[in-house]
Amino acid sequence: MNDEFYMNHAFALAASTEGRTWPNPMVGAVIVKEGRIVGFGAHLKAGTPHAEVHALKMAGEEAEGGTLYVTLEPCSHYGRTPPCADQIIAAGLKRVVVATLDPNPLVSGKGVEKMRKAGIHVEVGLGEEKGKRLNEVFFHYITKRRPFTVVKMAMTLDGKIAAHTGDSRWVSGAAAREYVHRLRNQADAVMVGIGTVLADDPLLTTRLPEGGKNPLRIVVDTRLRIPLTARVLDTSAAPTLIACGEGADAAKMAQLREKGAEVLPLPEREGRVDLKELLRVLGLREIAFLLVEGGAEMNGSLLMEGLVDKVLLFLSPKLIGGKGPTPFGGKGFPRMDEALPLTEVQVEKVGEDWFIQGYLRRGG
Repeated sequence: MNDEFYMNHAFALAASTEGRTWPNPMVGAVIVKEGRIVGFGAHLKAGTPHAEVHALKMAGEEAEGGTLYVTLEPCSHYGRTPPCADQIIAAGLKRVVVATLDPNPLVSGKGVEKMRKAGIHVEVGLGEEKGKRLNEVFFHYITKRRPFTVVKMAMTLDGKIAAHTGDSRWVSGAAAREYVHRLRNQADAVMVGIGTVLADDPLLTTRLPEGGKNPLRIVVDTRLRIPLTARVLDTSAAPTLIACGEGADAAKMAQLREKGAEVLPLPEREGRVDLKELLRVLGLREIAFLLVEGGAEMNGSLLMEGLVDKVLLFLSPKLIGGKGPTPFGGKGFPRMDEALPLTEVQVEKVGEDWFIQGYLRRGG
């Protein structure tokens, strides 16, 4: 067994905590001595011991002289927990293999430097791209301070997200819908526009056989047209935030707050809530993973503002015809050579649908 084998084991441990560690990253650690795994662990929740500490505790005295494989650079500063680099040094490890440096300026390179100064042989870069992809939300948030924004859509083969009547239940199949609930289970917040609420009256909670975590539900509703009977206003299931324009009706704001929703007045741009300002505020609230399940207008506005980071599209092999809405509305770009290409595109089958995902490298 080689270094790659043990690092992959550490990655598997890290991935098992997806959606549970924020505002900390997902991290896995494995300690090996004389060809045996003597300790392993994953960071489970912010404020609890880091992956390296769990692995060291399991290994005990056998950690001395061993090798630590860890998916992210060990911390070197006091935060919610003591520095992991200090505990690694105290345990007497002789070698540490790190997948990627931490993007946090408080940590980046400092943990590695501290361990090297203590005489530990440290190697960085094994599985670096895998490490960055695993924690893409964390890396994005730390460097840009706004949510990693993922737009999810379901579309027929002829490009419609709904019939010309507005009916959209269901474009995609059961397997795709379950996949979306797993995304909600990982997300910090799920966002829709008022058009989606009026058309579909969604609940926007996580409904999985094994349960799950409900994200913050955000409705962008400039003029507060949301009905007081909307299911998303049932805050016994999950919290709800209504983002409206600064000139929205004060009486309606009061009614929504009485229902338990938070109402957030924001500046407007071209008669609508300024989405850049909304995402800035969400960033200040440590919302790192924003899942957008809105309609054409919401998606189009985010696209034109350069606020879409990743696109998830379920393509259903069915035809509906007519003039139903497409995934991205709005004015759009005037020329085909201005179209935004997706990068790192992946395609797979999910149930009866094709699932396409890729990244948009645009915007601040």
